Amino acid sequence: MKARRNQTSVYRNKGSRREFLKLAGTASGLAILPRHVLGGRGVMAPSDCVTIAVIGAGGQGIRDMKNLLMEPDVRIVAVADPSRLSPGRKGDETGRVPALRAVAESDLQRLPNGPSRRCSEYSDFRVMLEKEKGIDAVLVAAPDHNHAVAVMAALQLGKHVFCEKPLAHSIAEVRALVETARRAGVATQMGNQGHSSEGIRLTCEWIWDGAIGPVHEVHAWCKNSYYRERPTDRPPLPTGLDWDLWIGPAPYRPYHPAYHPGGWRCFPEFGTGVLGDFACHHLDPAFWALHLKHPESVEAERFDSAAGTFPRRTRMTFQFAGTGDRPPVKLVWYDGGLYPDTPPELEPERQLTSQGHGILLVGEKGKILGDGWSRSPRLIPESAMKAYHRPPQTIPRTRGHERDWLDACKGGRPSSASFGNVSVMVESVLMGVIAVRTGEKLYWDGPGMRCTNSTAANDLVKPPYREGWSL
Repeated sequence: MKARRNQTSVYRNKGSRREFLKLAGTASGLAILPRHVLGGRGVMAPSDCVTIAVIGAGGQGIRDMKNLLMEPDVRIVAVADPSRLSPGRKGDETGRVPALRAVAESDLQRLPNGPSRRCSEYSDFRVMLEKEKGIDAVLVAAPDHNHAVAVMAALQLGKHVFCEKPLAHSIAEVRALVETARRAGVATQMGNQGHSSEGIRLTCEWIWDGAIGPVHEVHAWCKNSYYRERPTDRPPLPTGLDWDLWIGPAPYRPYHPAYHPGGWRCFPEFGTGVLGDFACHHLDPAFWALHLKHPESVEAERFDSAAGTFPRRTRMTFQFAGTGDRPPVKLVWYDGGLYPDTPPELEPERQLTSQGHGILLVGEKGKILGDGWSRSPRLIPESAMKAYHRPPQTIPRTRGHERDWLDACKGGRPSSASFGNVSVMVESVLMGVIAVRTGEKLYWDGPGMRCTNSTAANDLVKPPYREGWSL
C-alpha cells in the first residue's frame, strides 16, 4: 500500500450547532455524548446504535448517508473522501464538507437543543479505518474502481459493509469480497435499493405462482448514455483534492474534470458504464425470480463507440442455460435510447416505459411489464392483471433497504441484498461490461471464472492494480 497520509480534522463545537452549520465549510466534528447527558425521549445511547464510517462522499454517498441518518439508531462518526469540496453533477456539492454538514443537520433535527456529535474527516480511508477503532460498520460509495480495496479493508477488520452497486470493478474482486465477507460473518448489503421493494417481491411471487408460465425471454432497458470523449488538456488540480488517492488502484491518468466529479463512469478504468450503473437495479427481478446462474455467452452490439470510452449506446444479449424444469433464458439489455419492440398485448394508450427505464418478462402464458428499479410490475394487458388472483405473500418484506442492512448488523436475519445473494448478478453484469470493451461474443465458464474463447477478455476478469495497491 502507499504511504498513508495522516490527514484528519476533528472540530469540537463550542457554540450552538446552528453556528456550526455556518462554519461547516471550514471545520468538522462533534462529540458523541451519553444518553443521560443528551436527554430527551427517543434519543439512543451509543451502545444502542450502529456507528458508521463513510468512504466516498460524492452525490450517491451523501444520499446514502442521509437515508441512514433518518434511522434513529445510526451514528455516522467519520467520513473519508479525497475531495474536501467539489461541485456535483446536478448543481449540488460533494466531498467531506457537505457530508459533515449532512451529519450536523441531522443532529440538529433530532436534538435541537442538545450538544453536537463528533464526526471526523479524512482524505485517506485507510487512515480512517486505522484510527476509528469503535466503528461497527462502513458505507462505501466511492467510484467503482475504489470499491473493492475499500470494502476489503473494512471486511478484514470485521466491519459490516454497505457498498454501492456494482459492488466491484472486476469479476475477480467480486469473488474475493464475497468469500471474505462469508469468512468474516458480517452483515453486507449492496446498494441496489429496489431489491428491498414491494415490486420485486410481487414479481417473484407472481412468476413462482405461474402467472405467466415458464419465462424464456427478458428485456430490460435504460435511457441513459455515458459516452464522453477522452480529454487531452491538463487543467490545474483543484484545491483540496488528493488526486493520487482518488486514482487509487486504477491506471494513473492526469486530473481532468471529465473524470471528477461525476464523469468517471464513462471511462473503463474507473467506471462500468451504463450497464454497471443501472443493470444491478433493472435486471434484479429477473435474476431473483428466475434463479439465474452465470450466463453461457454474452454478446454486445456497440453504437457510436470510440477508443478508451464506453459507446454511446449498446444492445447486449445474454444466454442462460435452463435448470431443472426452467427453460433457457435469453436476456437482452438496451441503453442509450435503444428499446425493445412494444409488445402487442400493451394497450395503444399505454407506453412501454414512462421514464425510459424498465423490464419485460416474457413467459409461455403471458408477460409482466415493470418500470426500472423493480417498480410497478403489471401483467399485460391490464385485463390479465385484473383477472389474476394474486397468491399469498411468501417472501419476507423489509422496512427499507438501509433498515434491512441495519437490522442485520444488529443480529437480525441477513439482508436480502447481501453480497452472496447478489454476486452472480453482479458478475454477469461485469461480464457484459467486458463484452462491451472487447467487442467479441464471449463464452463464459462462470464457476471457473474464465472466458473460454478470448485472452483479451480474461485479462479484464482480473486486471492488475497500480503499483502500491492490492486487495
